[in-house]
Parts: sequence; structure tokens; C-alpha cells
Amino acid sequence: MNTARDLSSQLAEMLRREHGAMSDFLVALADFDRQRRWVELGYRSLFEYLHRELGVTKGAAHYRKVAAELIQRVPAIVEPLRDGRLCFTSIVELAKVLTPENQDEVLPRFFHRSKREAMVEVAALRPAEAPPTRAVVTALRLPAESAEAGPSLLPNAAPTPAPSELVPPAVQPVELARANLSPQSQQTRDTSLPLTADLSRLHVTVSRRFLAKLEAARAALSHVHPRASPEQVLEAGLDLVLAQRAKRKGLVAKPRATPRPANPDHVPAHVLREVWSRDDGKCQHSLASGGVCGSKERVEVHHVVARALGGPTTVENLSLRCRFHNDLEARREFGDGWMDRFTHRGPRDPRNEQPPTLAGPRGAQRNAVVCGRGAGDGPVAAPTDTALVTGGTGSLSLALSGPLKPASTSATIGTNQYVPCFPSVGVSPARYRERFRRERH
Repeated sequence: MNTARDLSSQLAEMLRREHGAMSDFLVALADFDRQRRWVELGYRSLFEYLHRELGVTKGAAHYRKVAAELIQRVPAIVEPLRDGRLCFTSIVELAKVLTPENQDEVLPRFFHRSKREAMVEVAALRPAEAPPTRAVVTALRLPAESAEAGPSLLPNAAPTPAPSELVPPAVQPVELARANLSPQSQQTRDTSLPLTADLSRLHVTVSRRFLAKLEAARAALSHVHPRASPEQVLEAGLDLVLAQRAKRKGLVAKPRATPRPANPDHVPAHVLREVWSRDDGKCQHSLASGGVCGSKERVEVHHVVARALGGPTTVENLSLRCRFHNDLEARREFGDGWMDRFTHRGPRDPRNEQPPTLAGPRGAQRNAVVCGRGAGDGPVAAPTDTALVTGGTGSLSLALSGPLKPASTSATIGTNQYVPCFPSVGVSPARYRERFRRERH
């Protein structure tokens, strides 16, 4: 069977073979270099042999050359490379600090580290003697925008050079390549260069508007932070942002002794605070291989038993999910057709949608009833709106015909009360009721 678990096992086996093949290649390359066999083929170096004879790129040739030389000095790196503990891209950084004398202590620090994380380890092991602390602002000029850029980013910047002067010298291939990019592709990610265990150099491209705000913030803090550095100004602003976000999650230093009555459509602050602290602000979606997702990006509150199915807003029934997994679990519960109405994925016309059909172990007891008898009542017409049955034994998603009253959020048929269903993802109950009334009228 081609289940996800079967395919995952096949991929894991192929990855294991890839690690083994790369390790065997590097061991053979180290022996090839030790005997200087590339001289017999007419090349001046191992790097030139790799690039010209084997046809690998200069970057790939550099990685393999450094790895082959490191294997000759410290053969202990072969097994971590073979079993995947040591990433091939971190070899260049590891070679800067690894010696036969310190291999037992240093080598494990680079296991399961990316190139960026390896740079941090190198900075901690071999910190810069005099790390730069000066803030440098450099005007950035793009060829496509030079003719219409207007004033420079800096007041004292030099006049804009002629187009023929915009091409950087040939000794700067990286800048030359970037200069030929379009303004849209010029948006490269920001970079940070580790200097010591505690200090890093941050390179970021900003606008003239940002520089003006930075100066205004420096002036605003001049009483409490005279002559503040850009780092101090930015850190003060980041502290305010984090404090504001923590307050919205109920994470305050002095919470109320008696919680205020909360809107039924919202999670009370004391409940949100306990859920956020318990889950450490991380997505708790369970993975098939064990553990949880653990993402801290776009985290939302998730009802284990959906609000539409009568799930309470309690600490026990709430858990944190990232946006992706919150939407995924709602789609498993209510179906794609229903969720597309609220998450902007697919048709927006409610007349083309069917009531949600629930999946999973609870779904068999709660699936939508299109036509038939509802808890002892008369026949129910073809579905036009969806509601949740409360009362009697258990709960059941049922289709209703005819509009509800504009001021009403529920309807009674026989001895049962029907309230509109809404998913627990992407829309609040109040917003759903408003959309429910607007679509009907």
C-alpha cells in the first residue's frame, strides 16, 4: 500500500543511501587528494579537478575540497556524516575549529546544526577579538531606479553617479550579480553574522522612512537613554511590541483576582493565559511520528471539541494550533466545502455549498441530516441552512429550511432548539451569525 507512512519509509531509506554515498565519495576523494592523483591528470589543485574534471560548481567543489581535507586530519567525522548527524553544509564552519585534540569536545556541538547554527558555534568557540560596534548606514542605489530615485536615502550622501558608474568593479561578483536584479528580486533576506557568543552583526535594508522614524525614536528616548545606539532604540521598541502581544494573550504580571465576565464568543483572559502558558505558545498538533508541531508562528486557539458541536471554552477543551493545523483539523471535522466559505479557499457562493459532514470517531453520530426526521419531529425539507440540535440525547447537525428571523440566532422545532453552526477556525460566532443573516436576506 502507498500510504503516507510507506512513502515516508521509502524516503528515509533513500536518504540513508544518499548519506552513505556522499560519505563514501568524500572518503575516496580524501584518499585521492592524499596521493595527489589530480597532479597526474594535469590539474593544479583538487578544487580545479573537481570543478573542471567532474563538472561541479565552484561552491560545491569548495565544500567537497574542505570536507576531503578535514577527513584527512580528523577521520572521526566520517561516521556522523554517514548517519546524518553532521550536515554537509556545516563542514566549512567545522573545519575552522576542529582539531584531532579537541574532536571529542567540539564535534558533538555541530551535530544536527545548519550552516547558520554552525556559524554561531564557531563564534562561541573562536570569538572575534575586536567585534565592530559602529552602526553604518550605506545608501543603496539600483540601476533600474537610479534615474528616478530622486534624493538619496541619506541627507549627506554623494550625488547619484552616472549610469556608467553604477556597475561595481569586477572584484565584487556578488554585488555585481545583485545589481543586475530587478527591484522586485532585490528583496533579499536580512543576514546576521555571529561575532561572539553574545554579539552578532545585523545587515538589513531599510527605507528612508525607517531612518526618519529611528531618529525620531532616538530623540523621544533622549531623556531616559541619552545618546542611545540603534540597538538600544530598536530593543526598546521590541520590548513594547512584545509586551503588547503578551497582554493580548492575558500574559500580564498582575492578573485580575476576579475575572471579568467575558463575551461568550471570546476566550476569557484567564483561560487564554493558562492555555498559552501550558502550551508554551507552541502548536500542539500531534505528529504521526510522535511529538507535536511546535511552531510559534501564527498560533491560534483551537477548540478540541468544536464550538459548533457544543464544545466549551475551557482550559481543558482549548489547545494551541498554528494557522495551518487549525485549519487542517477544522477541515477534517467539517469538510473542505464548508470551510472554504470562511477561509477564502474556493467558491464563495453559499448556494453551491453543502452542510458540513463530520469525519472521525464522532462524525458517525453527528453527520448532517439532509432529509428525514429530526428527534421525533416531522419531515425536514431539503437543506438551505445548517444548525446544531441541542437537547435530547447527544447532538446532531441538521439542515433547516426557511430563513431565521433577523434578530434571532436560534430556532425551535418541536422540543429541540436549533442554533447556527460555525467552525472554530477563521471566524468568530458573532461574525458567522452576521454572515448567516446577510446571506439569507
